[in-house]
Amino acid sequence: MTTTLVLVAIVVVIGLYVISLYNKLVKNRQSVEEGWSGIDVQLKRRSNLIPNLLAAVKGYMKHEKGLLESITQMRAHANDVSDKGPGERGKAEGALSAGLMNLFAVMENYPDLKANQNVMDFQNSLSEIEDQIQMSRRYYNGAAKVMNVSVESFPSNLVANHFSFIKAEFFEIDDEAARQVPKVEF
Repeated sequence: MTTTLVLVAIVVVIGLYVISLYNKLVKNRQSVEEGWSGIDVQLKRRSNLIPNLLAAVKGYMKHEKGLLESITQMRAHANDVSDKGPGERGKAEGALSAGLMNLFAVMENYPDLKANQNVMDFQNSLSEIEDQIQMSRRYYNGAAKVMNVSVESFPSNLVANHFSFIKAEFFEIDDEAARQVPKVEF
């Protein structure tokens, strides 16, 4: 009789532990999805601001038509891959960020453009959005790390494999120039 009770108690404890691991994996997956949603919102805000910025600078930058068209194409490509995973989206968004940095660098050659209040407002808005994207990216990548540790570590990997939990993909910038440490010379 006592052996039966001990076996039932062991089965109940194991069952509760499996339920606990499953709930932890669900919680981690929800955190990853929440983080990705935050990134997506900020990327859409940036994408919606770009046409207004390009329209504001177009009149000043007649000789830079190729750059403006390039940014428009990069924006369209980023919107096309918006339903892809973080890896593909990261490549497209990294290229778009690099294009915007080029635009801001070229804008330095146009004093009238730099003095235009609308352009300055768009630049400030884009700067704020870029900061929000970075914060969202850090949150998402942290949630992805926690999820990946849960999916790969024992014994939660047994539950994860059984219930088809998968590792989360990190959202990284693939632009090597953005990763370079700037040179500072005195």
